[in-house]
Amino acid sequence: MSIEIFGLRFELSTLQEAAEDVVKLAVNNDRSLIVTPNVDHIVNIMTDVEMKSIFEFARFRYADGMPIVWASHILPGIKPLPERVTGADLLPAICNVASKNKQRIFFLGGQSGVAKKAAINLKKLNPSLMVAGFYCPPFGFDSDSDESNKIIDLINQSDTDILFIGVGAPKQEKWAFANFQRLNVGPIIGVGAAFDFAAGNIQRAPKWIQSIGCEWIWRVLHEPRRLFRRYLKDLLMFTYIFIKELSLRVKK
Repeated sequence: MSIEIFGLRFELSTLQEAAEDVVKLAVNNDRSLIVTPNVDHIVNIMTDVEMKSIFEFARFRYADGMPIVWASHILPGIKPLPERVTGADLLPAICNVASKNKQRIFFLGGQSGVAKKAAINLKKLNPSLMVAGFYCPPFGFDSDSDESNKIIDLINQSDTDILFIGVGAPKQEKWAFANFQRLNVGPIIGVGAAFDFAAGNIQRAPKWIQSIGCEWIWRVLHEPRRLFRRYLKDLLMFTYIFIKELSLRVKK
């Protein structure tokens, strides 16, 4: 089941249900794109037509942002989303389910050595996890046809069932969509900074901060120069988008 909010359909799924649904796609050899839209994405699809079309093309869309979940509880006429499903949480959850179903995982993204370290740590948590491979692409790989060909060959030769891409949005989604038909895999999931979290390079907010929807504050405090302006812009724009959506639904 799904609901439509802010111009996109979102799955009414818990984290565990999402992980199980993604692995089912892998078991059935069903090549699919999985995305986890957050507030920044909602803001950007208002002007990025390509990004919006890719998010609409995706098989599953999981809400990676408490404001989206909160909005689903406030806006009239829709069933509320049960919880936030982040890329950072989806990565280990899928690996856990995939390890029980003998599905092979490929890790594409991150700085040098990060994908390998993330794979090693996730295998420690799930000894039965089958790692098909890992690769950290160079900067600009998405606009380099030779590098993209190399990556696609590497993935296709590794007998991959589930492909995780962690190079940040919308680059990861746009690259996956551009090469979708050439990738001989099952589900393809963009997970942003999830490799860094799994590798232990970046510390996530404590669980209690995540549970109250304030993980973004934690991230701003730890990376103020990179995130403060972006998050401030997103907060203002999302507030406008929410009010507009609320107004339209009240008028119905």
